[in-house]
Amino acid sequence: MTSLCWNLAALLLFLSASPLLNSHHFTYAASTSPPITHPQIKFITGLGSDKNYEDDYPDEEHPPEVPSSVRTPFLHATPQLCQYDSCSENQEPCADLVRKTGCLCPGISGADVPPHAPRIQALLPISKGDDRGKVEVQWCAPSSVVSRYRVVIQVSEGDVLEFGDVSRRGLVGSLEAGTKVCVEAVNKAGHSIPSDFSCMRYDPPASSDHELLIGVIAGGVAFLLLLIIAAVILWKYQMHQKAKRDSTDGLGNPSYSTEGTL
Repeated sequence: MTSLCWNLAALLLFLSASPLLNSHHFTYAASTSPPITHPQIKFITGLGSDKNYEDDYPDEEHPPEVPSSVRTPFLHATPQLCQYDSCSENQEPCADLVRKTGCLCPGISGADVPPHAPRIQALLPISKGDDRGKVEVQWCAPSSVVSRYRVVIQVSEGDVLEFGDVSRRGLVGSLEAGTKVCVEAVNKAGHSIPSDFSCMRYDPPASSDHELLIGVIAGGVAFLLLLIIAAVILWKYQMHQKAKRDSTDGLGNPSYSTEGTL
């Protein structure tokens, strides 16, 4: 009976001690195991939708504006040079082309300084039409503001002819060979100074009549030389034939002897 009581007491003591042991082992295992990290998931919505994000702000708030200094600038086309030829006549001024197309003009001096000298191109004689016998002067505009041009013929009279600012050619009277012609540019500040490239001496080309005369003379001289050569050849031939006949006649005569008379 006593042993049975002791067995029951030991069983009760074991049962009461079992939860403490289990909790101790669980706490030890939890303390020694590494912590578990769960991945953080972020949700992104509204990609590719036509949602107006201004609705996400209250009525009194608006999305912040991007300053103009940090905005991406637009790429502009590189300006091109104006289609302007300083030697072409009656063309639109380069300043007007700039206002219309935004092109770039060659640098020019202002109207408050005397212009640079224009460049003379040619002195061409007129051989047809009503202006036959006159000379056409051609020039190119300088890089300056010009109100008009003057063509100066440097002879004893000192003739001066004026033309408009868009002109690049002008007719003058007949010129003698070697006459010096200069082109001057003029504006309100003065006129250009003559230079080597703004002046030219007139050198008329040979006329067709003159060339024809030279050709006729050359042909006549050549024909005369041919006649002289032919005459000399014919004369020599006749002299040779005559000498041959004389030699034949002398051998046929018995009284003829190379050693003298018989």
